[in-house]
Amino acid sequence: MGFVCLTYISFPGYAFRPVLNENSSGRSQAEFRMKLCEEARKQLGVRERTGKNDGQQVELFLAVVGLKKGEPWCAAFISWLFHKMGRTKPKSGWSPDLFPKSKLTKAMLPGNLIGIYFPDKKRIAHVGMIEKARGSWIVAIEGNTNLKGSREGDGVYRKRRHLKSIHQISDWITEKRQLL
Repeated sequence: MGFVCLTYISFPGYAFRPVLNENSSGRSQAEFRMKLCEEARKQLGVRERTGKNDGQQVELFLAVVGLKKGEPWCAAFISWLFHKMGRTKPKSGWSPDLFPKSKLTKAMLPGNLIGIYFPDKKRIAHVGMIEKARGSWIVAIEGNTNLKGSREGDGVYRKRRHLKSIHQISDWITEKRQLL
């Protein structure tokens, strides 16, 4: 026969502090990240109709950010995912917009965004969403790419990328709160 001893240590201001912050809809960040990745996985296999940034689902992605058929859509895909989950931001069809200084992080968490830099453009010119990370590798779900990882692809794919190929990571999920 044994017994269990529980100890409770309290620090002022911590007794009712949630372990995970919650977003405005009341879901924990971890749950939101899981649901966001789940929605992204549902889009795996979406393909352009003619290979010219078109097709019913691609045009829905574009419409969320006010772009028309034929425009590049990697950032529109990311914005559509957040929109589908009830968020108003990020909302842009231009990938550099998804990496403002206020959102930059080093955290390789599911749902965070990766920016791929293209020297010929001298800017981030492709964006994807982290599904999972292990060591120096990230598995991302990306729109407007292909099996080779192009920024002008034909669909939504799961891509494995080394950290060295990622220029920036942004976090549009964590709500920064002041500590009490």
